[in-house]
Amino acid sequence: MKTFISTPIYYVNDVPHIGHAYTTFIADMLKKYQVLNGNDVFFLTGTDEHGQKIEQSAKSKSKTPKQYADEISEKFKNLWDMFGIDYDYFIRTTDENHKIAVQKAFERMYQKGDIYKGEYEGHYCVSCESFFTQMQTINGKCPDCGKDTSLLKEESYFFALSKYQDKLLEWYDLNPECILPLHKKNEVIKFVQNGLNDLSITRTGFKWGIDLPENFNDRHHVMYVWLDALLNYVSALGYGGQEERMDFWKNATHIVGKDILRFHAIYWPAFLMSLGLELPKHIYVHGWWTRDGVKMSKSIGNVIHPKDVSDAYGVDVLRYFLMREVPFGQDGDFSQKALVDRINSDLSNDLGNLLNRLVGMSEKYFDKKISSKMTTKFYQKELDEIQIILEKLPLLMEQIHINRYVEELWKLFSLANGLIAKYEPWNLMKENKIDQTQGFLGLIANILAKGSLFLYPIMPRTAEDIATCLHVNISSDSFVHLVSNHQLLEDFVIKKIEPLFPKVENFKMAEVDFLKPPQEDTQKPISIDDFSKLDIRVGTILQASKIQKSDKLLKLQIDLGENKPRQILSGISKSYTPEELVGSQVCVLVNLKPAKMMGEISEGMILASKDEEGLSLLRVEKAKKNGSKVS
Repeated sequence: MKTFISTPIYYVNDVPHIGHAYTTFIADMLKKYQVLNGNDVFFLTGTDEHGQKIEQSAKSKSKTPKQYADEISEKFKNLWDMFGIDYDYFIRTTDENHKIAVQKAFERMYQKGDIYKGEYEGHYCVSCESFFTQMQTINGKCPDCGKDTSLLKEESYFFALSKYQDKLLEWYDLNPECILPLHKKNEVIKFVQNGLNDLSITRTGFKWGIDLPENFNDRHHVMYVWLDALLNYVSALGYGGQEERMDFWKNATHIVGKDILRFHAIYWPAFLMSLGLELPKHIYVHGWWTRDGVKMSKSIGNVIHPKDVSDAYGVDVLRYFLMREVPFGQDGDFSQKALVDRINSDLSNDLGNLLNRLVGMSEKYFDKKISSKMTTKFYQKELDEIQIILEKLPLLMEQIHINRYVEELWKLFSLANGLIAKYEPWNLMKENKIDQTQGFLGLIANILAKGSLFLYPIMPRTAEDIATCLHVNISSDSFVHLVSNHQLLEDFVIKKIEPLFPKVENFKMAEVDFLKPPQEDTQKPISIDDFSKLDIRVGTILQASKIQKSDKLLKLQIDLGENKPRQILSGISKSYTPEELVGSQVCVLVNLKPAKMMGEISEGMILASKDEEGLSLLRVEKAKKNGSKVS
């Protein structure tokens, strides 16, 4: 069966972060699993390179938009290559074939009557490339990222999204698993049921985008980034050209983050309906990764770069942690301690030690020779237990219950460790039960061999190391032989390899204190002009409360002498209780860009000092008028 799997194409406004890696690992996992099952898979990833934000970022760095896009796109591609991501095509929206496909799609939608010309007025967020109504904004700020929006009124072409409202609801109803997890599907249905407005799909305020087709006279229009970006999924397959790979589209799966669900589950299916193309079979929606309960952000200095983790602990460890740590669809929290705990417990104790014991016992008792000839005779009950575990795994993968898939797989390795403790092969040898011992080592070898095939989508390099040790090929043929047909390994001589996961005694990455913005060089002198850019004012804390699901953050309402109190989130709950803060005057950095953490907007930062004795807020010696400037 031909299958299409995609990540979103990543926006080139910044270098890859751990959320990008998580999405890409999941797509790579699905491809590897499908290939093991004998399917023909086309795996697409790439970069989204148009839009006002890219034009502005390039200008700020004295580069052309194309030069800037080339630079960032290359970082994504190089990282995926370094991580061993098995993509079939890396698309860029600046590719010529993509531009042609988008223009042809625009023309077909227009000819069908689904695109018309009008005028748009709304609040535009450059950062998110999204429009919002006044009701949707938070005091004029973007509801998604917290940054200021601009009120725009300009000529635009519109896509008749409202025309497809009922058809979309019918699609959701007839395809129960088109969006997973199901609670995300319910969010989409509710949004559509509330009514859809037609969608602005062109802009005139900048030029870095795909022009309208030549037969349109409106050359000052460029296509809005989401129409351009979403069409990559079919332009990569040849849509609008030779269409040489469009047969993969009949069985399409998208992996997306929850922040772009609306675009993929509403706009994209409507575009496909307009073009007369089949709709995706699945849209899998994952959550965000936070750090110690706080959404990662450059402004607060808590971003985790996947290459840093991989360099310190290995790419397979990073893959395992991200897929094991959190149920798919929920937000996950990254901490180095949790990562190291997983290494030392799951990977070192359960898996690595199991393989080490098998190699050691085979070397000691049988000159490294492993045979399964006696395994069925002595251990049929255990073989049946193994089969019960293995039969649960495919459905968990198909329903994208990734962490449960890993948990069930680990039961296999835990079973093997438990059997060693139960049967004590060293005592079997003392009792001269040679055949039973040989059969037992064959049992453990088969557990590891069958387990390595199911481990391969999660930890490909580790699975290949285990398979090499056991003289097994990671392939669809091996999968059929050992899993589908329930066969056992032929006799072989085990290959000794280095321990898979040595215990980690000390953290390998520096821990970052992100209560304050990071500084590149704290010793470098600054000018008075630099200092004057910081707007620090005195404010009184009116209210303080804890943030649910965070053990660090407090939500504060602070009077800064403005029209209304400001909401500021601060990671000080381990040093202060909400009750002791109310009424305190603190120093607040007020011209910091708003940030969104744990679903709440923070509009500033209270200043604090931290040393080995803990954290202390910076306060004024005598009471001052709220809003007084610190200079």
